[in-house]
Amino acid sequence: MRNTKILFIGDSITEAGRFEDREEIGFGYVLNIRDYFAINQPENLPIIINKGVGGNRISDLEERWQEDVIDLNPDIVSISIGINDVWRQLDHPDKEQITPPKFNEIYRRILDKVKRETNAKIILMEPTIIEENVTAKGNLLLKQYVQIIHEVAESYHALVIPTHQVFINYLHKTNHQTLTTDGVHMNSTGNLLMAQTWLQTYENK
Repeated sequence: MRNTKILFIGDSITEAGRFEDREEIGFGYVLNIRDYFAINQPENLPIIINKGVGGNRISDLEERWQEDVIDLNPDIVSISIGINDVWRQLDHPDKEQITPPKFNEIYRRILDKVKRETNAKIILMEPTIIEENVTAKGNLLLKQYVQIIHEVAESYHALVIPTHQVFINYLHKTNHQTLTTDGVHMNSTGNLLMAQTWLQTYENK
């Protein structure tokens, strides 16, 4: 029996330096998850694949979906997307935008492909945060995308990792630590919080 193949796909938060890493896993939350498995189940270590690409929106995932997901035939595909779909509305309002209805439509198309062409279990991660301020415009805009992810997950019997909610809850805590380097990209604390949320949800499913 082959080891479980877990494929992580998303934007720069998932990429996290994978192109500079000899193992191509990167230095972010995916590495934290891999190391957790390495320590706790070395006899049955999952095969971890990182397919994060910086700047990606969900439309970019769709363009590379066949090559980077379907052709690799994972047992589990974990998707973290949505930050750039909202962020581009703030920093490049002149660009063609991924509106909530479009986000929903594309998400369902790529998951249809997973269901048709693989036997992979699906994990959907909520997009994290845009600024470490719960009332920032980016975080308010993210709410609708988070809601869509929950609706899509229900339709496709997918597991949801409540990353956005966990980050928001953490930011409400007294003496909370900084989670990002720039309001979006994770520092080591943010990566650990993402990995912990993923693992706790995955193991309690």
